[in-house]
Amino acid sequence: MERTGAMNIVLDAFNAAPSLRVAAHVIGWPFKWLGLKGDPSMPPATRALTALGPAYIKFGQVLSTRPDMVGDEMAAQLMVLQDKLAPFPREIAVETVESSLGASLENLFSEFSEPIAAASIAQVHKARLAGTGEEVAVKILRPKVERAFRKDIDAFYFAASFIEMFSPSSRRLKPSDVIRHFDGVVQGELDLRLEAAAAGEYAANTANDAGFVVPHANFGMSAKRVMVMDWAEGIPFADVEAVAAAGHDRRALGERVLQLFLRHALNDGYFHADMHQGNLKVSAGAEIIAYDFGIMGRIDEYTRRVYAEILMGFIQKDYRRVAEVHFEAGYVPADRDIDEFAQALRAVGEPIFGMDANQISMARLLNYLFEVTQRFGMETRTELILLQRTMVVVEGVARTMHPQINIWQVAQPVVESYIRQNVGPAAAIKDLAKTALVVARFGPKLPGLVEAALSGRNASTSGSAPKKRTFGTNLLFILVGMLAASNIGLLYLLLP
Repeated sequence: MERTGAMNIVLDAFNAAPSLRVAAHVIGWPFKWLGLKGDPSMPPATRALTALGPAYIKFGQVLSTRPDMVGDEMAAQLMVLQDKLAPFPREIAVETVESSLGASLENLFSEFSEPIAAASIAQVHKARLAGTGEEVAVKILRPKVERAFRKDIDAFYFAASFIEMFSPSSRRLKPSDVIRHFDGVVQGELDLRLEAAAAGEYAANTANDAGFVVPHANFGMSAKRVMVMDWAEGIPFADVEAVAAAGHDRRALGERVLQLFLRHALNDGYFHADMHQGNLKVSAGAEIIAYDFGIMGRIDEYTRRVYAEILMGFIQKDYRRVAEVHFEAGYVPADRDIDEFAQALRAVGEPIFGMDANQISMARLLNYLFEVTQRFGMETRTELILLQRTMVVVEGVARTMHPQINIWQVAQPVVESYIRQNVGPAAAIKDLAKTALVVARFGPKLPGLVEAALSGRNASTSGSAPKKRTFGTNLLFILVGMLAASNIGLLYLLLP
């Protein structure tokens, strides 16, 4: 950072405190000569991140979606990291394709372009299938990218352990657990067979989503280092001027991308977790096209309900309920004061209601949220990291397309729809029905399990041997269980 001249720029972008500025320069300046040189033709911050490696580039991609946090100029510079990095030679790409798919390039493709997009992990070529003439996108991992990521991750583990050792207050943030989670995400991203599978699942989940397209993955032509998908023609989401010039409604697109993310996260529990502008296009028919499915997020049904209730509480300004949900889910230690926490949440929510996005300082808001988590002893929830990260990114993407967007108004219909179907008496009955159906599947085993439990207790208390039940008693147990399950299951099917 010191060697490329990025240190001051980054500190300015984040409005760093004077003490932090002094510490950064005191630590960095003596070792400036050891710093990586990078590409002198790039702006300082972009130059530093690309020189550091792929894991740091991922961080820069997130910041590129938030001009409200780092400034318009910095965000524009960092947007290069999304898909405009220096590509590796076409010859290496051809060699990788042939060795991975076990055939010559001529037998696979009648056309194979130079790289058209390149990011931290892979680059993309446009091609045409030799057999059908269909246009496809061919994604190829960078050479030795696994080793580069391993180096970065090992450095992160070392830094996390160093922080935990010398800063006890940081342990609630679980630095090592966060890095371990990131490590797992990266390992999945480095196997394109898993990405093809993710694309297939995501496409099936979103098949009925109006205005949203997921290109089809060609499983027969995908390997660990190569993936082939249908070609998706469209305007890059980052090119806002071209989108407007094509006559598309930027406001509608901004609102749709946010609502789509919420629907996928809440209804499916499976969402695109790398939804920055570099992975989105706008088709001629104003559809949003998503690609690059290396990072996908999953959240279980219970967490989805918690997340929805928190969002709904903020939308309705019911801060007491938001606080209760945090305590019920264990996000806040039980020994803290719930009323004080509700008051702190009100201080977060009230200033941003009724305001356009460009009137809200997200940097100040995040800073206050961090103070709240520290005050109430809230620990990092690793299972929510991808959800929280993607929410920050998607909101930034929506703001870029429509700067005056009000995220609460846009989110309200999606969250209300989910709440109606999944929270309340109807949802409770559905949960009981699902439980009964699960119990019914184990019906033949239930008598034995009950008998084993009861006989074990009797043996320990009376020492007498258990009596063997008759066939009629077993049959009665099974019939009662099946009857209860069928009645509740019928009720479940009749519910809207």
